[in-house]
Amino acid sequence: MELLDKMNRAIEYMESNITNRIDYEKVANEIGYSVHHFQRMFSFITDISMVEYVRRRRMTMAAFEMQNSSMKVIDIALKYGYESPEAFTRAFQNLHGITPTTARNKGISLKAYPRISFQISIKGVSEMKYRIETREAFQVYGIERIFDTNYDENLREIPNFWDEVLSNGECDKLAESTGNLNNQGELCPVNAICEYRKTGGTTFPYMICALKSDKSDTTGYKIVEIPSATWAIFTSEEYDIDDVSTAFQDLNKRAHTEWLPTSTYNKLEGYDLEMYYEKESGKGYCESWIRVESKTE
Repeated sequence: MELLDKMNRAIEYMESNITNRIDYEKVANEIGYSVHHFQRMFSFITDISMVEYVRRRRMTMAAFEMQNSSMKVIDIALKYGYESPEAFTRAFQNLHGITPTTARNKGISLKAYPRISFQISIKGVSEMKYRIETREAFQVYGIERIFDTNYDENLREIPNFWDEVLSNGECDKLAESTGNLNNQGELCPVNAICEYRKTGGTTFPYMICALKSDKSDTTGYKIVEIPSATWAIFTSEEYDIDDVSTAFQDLNKRAHTEWLPTSTYNKLEGYDLEMYYEKESGKGYCESWIRVESKTE
């Protein structure tokens, strides 16, 4: 499968450069992904970030060298990208639970993290609700923030961004600016979009946004033009409102790792949408909107 081939090529690059500075932007570009999408896909599939994978592999290889060579600690530290033996010792101890020097003692137990190899795995026991829609161009506007492509980091920081906007009144202000609060049915007035413009190889833009209409007051907000596209739209099960962040992350992960690799569509980069809904019961559900094109096109 194309996705598995791409991920295995990425692993080959990282393993070949395990003692060098790894250029994540370069490897992402070589397999046709943005850095953000590549890091996200890697984390979706492996449940760890690329940065953490590389760290574990380096500490695994360093442990082998500590036990099977006479190299000095400082030389091994420098080989695996650490500027001082102290920084290397901290990283080594965090993973293995002992110092590098202690690792040279006979009978010491260490942790090893083997190289990852991506293979076909049967998933998708639970059904997924999705639909394909073609939409003309439309606009959103809202509050933008730039995030690092490190998946573990933005997995924490984006919910923090939402908490900040909800608590300081900016979310309510954005909702009121739509002039359309009572005419959207179950759709919440405030949603989100990411990767709608280039901000650099290791960052991406994320906007808490509202749909722009002729009633909207966009004063002071950034406006994003979303081009006409075909969308694969995935719908979550209902959830308690407090579980919204986890619900969307789980939905998005399944869309990328279960549906996309086996569908007749390729993902198009950019303009990923998060749409949120609230029912009269107080329960919520969400949708992940992903731009796609037919593989036969």
